[in-house]
Amino acid sequence: MPANRAANPALGWIRAATRQIISAASGTDGASHKGDQAMHTPNLRTGPPVVFALLATAMLCGREAALAKDEARIQPYAKNSFYWQYEGKPVLLLGGSSDDNLFNHPDGLAEHLDTLAACGGNYIRNTMSSRNPGNAQAFKRLDNGLYDLEQWNHEYWDRFENLLRLCRERDIIVQIELWDPWDYFKSTGLLKEYDTKDIGWESSPYNPMMNVNYTAAESGLAEKIDFYPTREPSHHLFFHTPPTMKNAPVVRKYQEAFVDRMLSASLAYPNVLYCMNNEIGEPPAWGQYWAKFIRARAEKAGTKVCLTDMRRIGDFQSVEQVNMLHDREHFDFFEISQNNHHNDQQHYDHILHVRSLIVAHPIPINNVKVYGGTRRNNIENGIARFWRNVFGGCASTRFHRPGPSDQYFGLGLSELAQTHIRSARKLTDALNVFVCTPRNDLLINRPPNQSYCLAKPGERYAVYLPNGGTAKLDTSDAKGSLQVRWLDIARSTWQEARTIDAEATLDLEAPSEGPWAVLVAINGAGVTRHPRAK
Repeated sequence: MPANRAANPALGWIRAATRQIISAASGTDGASHKGDQAMHTPNLRTGPPVVFALLATAMLCGREAALAKDEARIQPYAKNSFYWQYEGKPVLLLGGSSDDNLFNHPDGLAEHLDTLAACGGNYIRNTMSSRNPGNAQAFKRLDNGLYDLEQWNHEYWDRFENLLRLCRERDIIVQIELWDPWDYFKSTGLLKEYDTKDIGWESSPYNPMMNVNYTAAESGLAEKIDFYPTREPSHHLFFHTPPTMKNAPVVRKYQEAFVDRMLSASLAYPNVLYCMNNEIGEPPAWGQYWAKFIRARAEKAGTKVCLTDMRRIGDFQSVEQVNMLHDREHFDFFEISQNNHHNDQQHYDHILHVRSLIVAHPIPINNVKVYGGTRRNNIENGIARFWRNVFGGCASTRFHRPGPSDQYFGLGLSELAQTHIRSARKLTDALNVFVCTPRNDLLINRPPNQSYCLAKPGERYAVYLPNGGTAKLDTSDAKGSLQVRWLDIARSTWQEARTIDAEATLDLEAPSEGPWAVLVAINGAGVTRHPRAK
């Protein structure tokens, strides 16, 4: 695949041809315009009817090219907007990775993304963070150790653009988070009794002590922040700079410049989603400001973007979560990652509650962080959350990053994570998940958390059993014969299919203990294949 895949050469030709047309009409030399691409174009100095006909053709081609470009972008699926589409086709986002800010860990990055793609993964999280050892900062550091917020650190932006290019080449969707509070509060280096060597506000280029551009008095920013972010608003001015909040233009100028620089790279790519914050507890106006800012920049560039925010609170009946869910002025999808602190039936019920609130006007529900490790219950809970997100009808699910061997947050892209990504891809492709809905009501006498069902009744059904066992499936809408095929999730292997006559109910029993899924489909029901899953 060409490295310049994100670019549209047709648009460059149209721009150059249009300038030639206009210059022909005005009698000027179109070749005198600097910045035109080197190309051979016909002499367009002809009569006015031809000039305007050519101009109209160029405008039409430009409009069609723009429409084609927008069609290729990641966006809610036109036929079922609980899911995404990319390059005009529906896509379920499955992922896992070693770090949140992958761009800032360039060593081995291409191989890491290859591993993700090889197991059927197509989704990463990318915070614009710089707090880990070895990370580059966005701004230039001077010889005196201070930062100049008027100058960029090209290494940081080269790393970012490299990630975007690598992901585009592999059809991996990048969900960007602009602001991660953990970068701008007390250092997390010794948080939870282990040393990550991460840095925080004390080392941030925005800290008045760390730059040559403003003082604490001029900016209003504190030099010391000795507390961590929480789910409640803080008095940290960095998160209150918009005019609708405390209005701190001295600082906001550089925040806006940072976001503008990011967009100068990312808007050219069709495989990017935007989340304003990581688990933010600051007032919603903060995220809303940046959503408006990005959308305005995208509209000016003639492109569309999909935006969300991520609140810290894990109560999805809370006013702040429900308000954000319905805020279609600012946001286009919903980030439900904080639900992944919950377990078992409660975890699933929260997803179904959110779906019920938007069923009339659906939007994708994303899970860019699935917790599950020694710091978040256990591995088995993390795996079950990943799968319940799929069976709850979510548009994405991604294993959160790991950490120190005895203190990790998630499975990342470990071999175990790869197995479950591969299995989820195999099942959902064979099922055609985009025509299905969560249907636990089809599971007769179902105990809590024993089994989960996705279905298009009468045509296809999938049942997930987290710990093996049995389930009774209502297949009364199915006619003719059924094909029953078990997927050994822990090994990513299909069992031999069997064909039976359809009856009112179907008794299902997993072949052994451990996680299993079963696909039940009318013979002849179409199946899809994900080209990268092996």
